[in-house]
Amino acid sequence: MRQIAIYGKGGIGKSTTTQNTVVALAEMGRKVTIVGCDPKADSTRLILHSKAQTTVMDLARERGTVEDLELDEVLVEGYLNVRCAESGGPEPGVGCAGRGVITAINFLEENGAYTADTDYVFYDVLGDVVCGGFAMPIRENKAKEIYIVTSGEMMAMYAANNISKGILKYAQTGTVRLGGLICNSRQTDKENELIEALAKSLNTQMIHFMPRDNEVQRAEVRKMTVIEYNSTHKQADEYRALAKKIENNTMMTIPTPLSMDALEDLMMEFGILDM
Repeated sequence: MRQIAIYGKGGIGKSTTTQNTVVALAEMGRKVTIVGCDPKADSTRLILHSKAQTTVMDLARERGTVEDLELDEVLVEGYLNVRCAESGGPEPGVGCAGRGVITAINFLEENGAYTADTDYVFYDVLGDVVCGGFAMPIRENKAKEIYIVTSGEMMAMYAANNISKGILKYAQTGTVRLGGLICNSRQTDKENELIEALAKSLNTQMIHFMPRDNEVQRAEVRKMTVIEYNSTHKQADEYRALAKKIENNTMMTIPTPLSMDALEDLMMEFGILDM
């Protein structure tokens, strides 16, 4: 069983990329579980065709303790039998959302969510690695493989570099490794070349360049992945290509994060910070 965490700047398309990739793997016959590690609980909506799945933390608050939950209440099957769970988070303005991630993952493990026939578990994780809770999938060696969704936008690259710093910290004491960058295109200047250069500087690869296509939004409005909404569309084939690259990926590295000066120099080289 391969446990994979997907990180990236908020709003970069991380959850959309994860769900479409997971469905592509399921289409290949793989048994996949996706665990949403975001308080918004939107990591499974395209697979379950619902606005938000009932979360571990929501039910735990309702019942008084996580020990009173049943696995089938928080782990449900969606399109192509993909198993879906959402950690959820605290009430707005109260508590640490990262603790919900820790609680949910421990609950799923302890209650047999990851069965012997599971090929992949994907963790869709909120934003940057900014606290111990959201770093949990890598901090405790749950996920051995990390992919960072980024783009040619400055803040997305900053986030990718910061996440690489977190991976480096835990790679030195554990088995977590960086599998590559996924460029979710924003159609910025020289974007392909820029992310290739960033990947090389981080001692990794750009595993796939995902072109921008409005078919993704059309599918999302209908709460579907592209593969389900329009299986013959070229964008569906892009997600299939990414899934195959992840399946066959053997390039697992310890990243070499850049200093802020070096990162800005790279952006300058490609004209990103030109005035």
